Amino acid sequence: MATAFVSWPSAPLTESLVKGALSNLSVSIVTSLPGIHECSKLLQWSTYDAIDHDLTHRNPDNVLSSSYTIRKALIRKHYLARCIHSYLTKHLHSVLKDAVPRTWDLEISYADELDEMWSDQLWDLGNEIDGSSQWWILKPGMADRGMGIRLFNSKDSLYQIFEEFEEYSEDEDQINDTSVIISQLRHFVIQEYIPSPILLDPNEMTLSVSVSNPPENLQGHKFHLRAYFVASGALQLFMYDRVLALFAAVPYVSPTKREDVNDAAPGNIDLTPHLTNTSLQIDRGEEGVHLLDELSGCHILSGDDTTRGALFTPEDIENIKVQMSSVLAETFKAALEMPIHFQPLPNAFELYGVDFLVSHDPTGLDSSGNARIFQVKLLEINSEPAIELTGRRLHRILEDLFVAIEQVAVLPFFRQEVGCVPSMEVPVVPRHLRMCLDTKVRGSGGW
Repeated sequence: MATAFVSWPSAPLTESLVKGALSNLSVSIVTSLPGIHECSKLLQWSTYDAIDHDLTHRNPDNVLSSSYTIRKALIRKHYLARCIHSYLTKHLHSVLKDAVPRTWDLEISYADELDEMWSDQLWDLGNEIDGSSQWWILKPGMADRGMGIRLFNSKDSLYQIFEEFEEYSEDEDQINDTSVIISQLRHFVIQEYIPSPILLDPNEMTLSVSVSNPPENLQGHKFHLRAYFVASGALQLFMYDRVLALFAAVPYVSPTKREDVNDAAPGNIDLTPHLTNTSLQIDRGEEGVHLLDELSGCHILSGDDTTRGALFTPEDIENIKVQMSSVLAETFKAALEMPIHFQPLPNAFELYGVDFLVSHDPTGLDSSGNARIFQVKLLEINSEPAIELTGRRLHRILEDLFVAIEQVAVLPFFRQEVGCVPSMEVPVVPRHLRMCLDTKVRGSGGW
């Protein structure tokens, strides 16, 4: 009897979606891991920590798992930064050259350590900070849901940010919504802040009417895109093309010091117009969550005076999706060149939530000199994404996503169990999945 071990103790929505996707298969669903001798084939569609990874490695023909064991090159921000930097040194004309913000990674436990870093690994960054008015963004390498993100534009303000984290490390009871304990993390990345994101008004196209508001009444909001990608075996990569647009709660303004506090610290920045993570806007519910396709016909509220007010077209949306697909495919190629930190297995698959920002430059060119008004920027890759924050209105796309995962990653494994005759034909890709990458890693056996 084929068996599916399903366990998502802190994500009941994910568990229900997994069970729903498996409902058409003749498998027995269990909530505790059985012995391999108790079933003919075993699917582990569970959290990373619940999966028996040793069982996955020892039984490539009989066990399929919903996570690769080793994938730090993708899901840890500092590893991803090193992975892409290494890849770009060997592939100078890669699409990642334009699609990834310049990034520095650092390991730090105390603010005082910055003094030495400015003359060592952060020397070039320090020169840029001293010689420009550009803003930068600090992110913990292993935190998620917007935790620990800060903006700064000087060495002093970065120093004060780490001093703030030190204070919270000493008094954990005083941690605010996004603070982190520096002694528990240590790994951070610094990225250039993208100063020209595309801006739209999420209120322009309401859910109940289709008539646009007058352009003069609109306010541009920053947003990022959340796309779901499915990696299967060793290795195919698919993008689910029903992409989410997650909006900031308030209209966008360039980074400035908060006006509602007395603290004169230069690092004290109002992050509300800049952070688009739904985890930080739980009080808004699903108000800031839209499908990218729903934004077609909205007025573009970024750019210069000659281009502001143009319509965001289906062609623009398709161009962005194509970029996202190619960028993540190239990112996986980069990870494959770092085998210590990414090892795809033929009997595993994984769902990733990938975040992108879209910059808007009406006169923009890519590295090849071709016109590109909208440029996708890869922000981060998340394993076990927080899909519950999508909201009730778009629940249907999550159901469709998990059924698609079952069709491309799980069904081939159970094909004989459900009575289907193996076929040499290329499997049909579900309607909303796009194949981004199809390669073979170290022969048919994978790692």
